[in-house]
Amino acid sequence: MTVAIMQPYFLPYIGYFQLLNTVDKFVLYDDVNFINRGWVNRNSILLGGKPHLFTVPLDNASQNKLIHEVKMTGEASWRKKLIKTVQQAYQKAPYFPTVFPIFEEILHLEATDIADLVYRSLLILKGYMGIETELVRSSRIYENSSLKGQARILDICNKEGATQYINPIGGQELYGRAHFEAQGIQLNFIKSNPHPYPQFKNAFVPWLSILDVLMFNDMTNTQELLLDFELV
Repeated sequence: MTVAIMQPYFLPYIGYFQLLNTVDKFVLYDDVNFINRGWVNRNSILLGGKPHLFTVPLDNASQNKLIHEVKMTGEASWRKKLIKTVQQAYQKAPYFPTVFPIFEEILHLEATDIADLVYRSLLILKGYMGIETELVRSSRIYENSSLKGQARILDICNKEGATQYINPIGGQELYGRAHFEAQGIQLNFIKSNPHPYPQFKNAFVPWLSILDVLMFNDMTNTQELLLDFELV
């Protein structure tokens, strides 16, 4: 059993989906503290040849709240505005006719909190990309919020019977192989490779939202991108 644990990010970059695709179970870590100006509720698309940051507006978001406790604003205007922005950015992209309705479906989900919106959007996107990994929410299962940091990660891995835990490369300073190996768990880190693809006639801009990947790549190319990483 291979496990990954990640905070919920809205329409994240390809590396997030590489991790999701390569494990048996992906735990959406939604009962940890929200981080202001993080990636839970925002990402970037390509607009006019440059990265354009979009944000899902939240209601009284605070680092004193857990992610699944953070509600989205009740106003509908931000959804209409974001749909219009994405349409403007990608309407001439080759796979816009297929991908834009999926994006609209995500924006019209009747979710009230950001964790639920991310969870349900990931289900839609992984289904579209043929990713079969089981996706679960930590707030619904493990009841171990008294634990912190690496101890909590190890507890989730043990409860799942994990033999391997994979984390993004940035976690190398947080987790030690010896602690995982002592409990019979192999620890690896995933390192995404920059993989240029045509973005209209612009110079390639990497690490944008998965929307960008899907707008410019058919499913064969997308599958290649999902596998273009190294495990260290």
